[in-house]
Amino acid sequence: MQASTIVRLHPNDDVIIATQQLMPGNRIDSEDLVVRDLIPPGHKIAAHDIKAGDAVRRYNQIIGFAKEDIGAGKHVHVQNLGMGEFERDLAFCADKHDSSKVATPATFMGYHRPNGKIGTRNYIGVIASVNCSATVVHAIANHFTHERLANWPNVDGVVPMSHPLGCGGGAGEGLEVLRRTMLGYASHPNFAGVLFVGLGCEVNQVGPLIKELNQHEPGMLHSVSIQELGGTSHAIRQGIEAVIGMLDHANSFTRQPAPLSELVVGLNCGGSDGYSGITANPALGGAVDMLVAHGGTAILSETPEIYGAEHLLTRRAASPEVAQKLVDRIEWWKDYVERNKGQMDNNPSVGNKAGGLTTILEKSLGAVAKGGTTNLNAVYEYAEPVTAKGFVYMDTPGYDPVSATGQAGGGAQIICFTTGRGSAFGCAGVPTIKIATNNILWNRQREDMDVNTGDMLDGVAMEDISQRIFDAIIRYASGEKTASEIAGYGTNEFLPWQIGAIM
Repeated sequence: MQASTIVRLHPNDDVIIATQQLMPGNRIDSEDLVVRDLIPPGHKIAAHDIKAGDAVRRYNQIIGFAKEDIGAGKHVHVQNLGMGEFERDLAFCADKHDSSKVATPATFMGYHRPNGKIGTRNYIGVIASVNCSATVVHAIANHFTHERLANWPNVDGVVPMSHPLGCGGGAGEGLEVLRRTMLGYASHPNFAGVLFVGLGCEVNQVGPLIKELNQHEPGMLHSVSIQELGGTSHAIRQGIEAVIGMLDHANSFTRQPAPLSELVVGLNCGGSDGYSGITANPALGGAVDMLVAHGGTAILSETPEIYGAEHLLTRRAASPEVAQKLVDRIEWWKDYVERNKGQMDNNPSVGNKAGGLTTILEKSLGAVAKGGTTNLNAVYEYAEPVTAKGFVYMDTPGYDPVSATGQAGGGAQIICFTTGRGSAFGCAGVPTIKIATNNILWNRQREDMDVNTGDMLDGVAMEDISQRIFDAIIRYASGEKTASEIAGYGTNEFLPWQIGAIM
């Protein structure tokens, strides 16, 4: 059996990873090991005998503890590997270091807004204040077909953004998060104009939102109220008229060169597999390091999916205050999960496990790799405006639509989304680059994917694949349509985080 059928990620690891299906009796010469079980691609094999209770390492980090004795060559997965408590060395700022910067940053072609922000797309957004106005929101947006928008070729479309929130609860953390998200989208540079659609009697009133956005361009911020206008059909007609009134000005924007220092990239993963932490995530991390060297910003998120690996981020924190803020968010999550009678290790999902991931510790260690190696410069709450440059963190759930919505609400103009299982997703109004972790997925769901990293297992250098992703970021930020945009994703994927109680 050739060494290319497995990957060893670190000399100290207790497991190796199969790169193709292995059968009992197969010999792995590089490990002097005989396979003793059927091992699916992406799954783990014990590199030596492991005793019950022993810590098991991958990436030279603990991914769990043996639930029973595991013989060399055996399949290591949910049947014999579980969670356990252990101390993480947070070592605030221990790995803080200076990073190189390029002398002349690269550029992309973007839409320059009057407030100085740069858009990667040129949309008009129609945003519901409450679920009760969702039908009207979609009716307004659906009016603007490709044929009807033909006279405004520089406008990418009219995006409906409805959600299940906005009433049924009073003021509090949940309403604050929703309003912050809506304000982030309403001021997002990918939207030349915005129309708010309210019912009229909802808790989440449109009026105060409009007041907070008084810096918006004249004529490019409108609102309609279903009750005040006399009902659904009246609101739809007035909403359509409001959007028509914004189209000429939106069409006046054209793409112009902009430095990469103005680009904010959200980092997400969905439907991870055993290859995510080997190919796509670390390759994306390399692209993030390149982006940061050009002065750009990258947002890592999905707090439940960094749990167990947070020490790798606190060590890179630019200051103790930044590190402590990340720890505080982890503690918030522990309380949040406990009061909702859940557990932090309820993750990974069924699909993650089928792909070879066993514990949240293992998943988190692979997920953190998306963030590259530069300093962690800031930590933000959900949909909070991102103002720092370089590598930053935003607290979001791991659920893809909610996480990406928060990143876009914070200002991300493009999202890089790694997947090993083939997640179906595209963020509302924000191009989403789908990055495949393996060749099988790339070939099977080619029309849903934008970048392949599976050929790393065939010998292509990590640096070359990171460059491939970096080039794709510039290309798609400059206007090339992503696979998810071509497929029509985004009109149903706006999903703010529902934190508060629904009364």
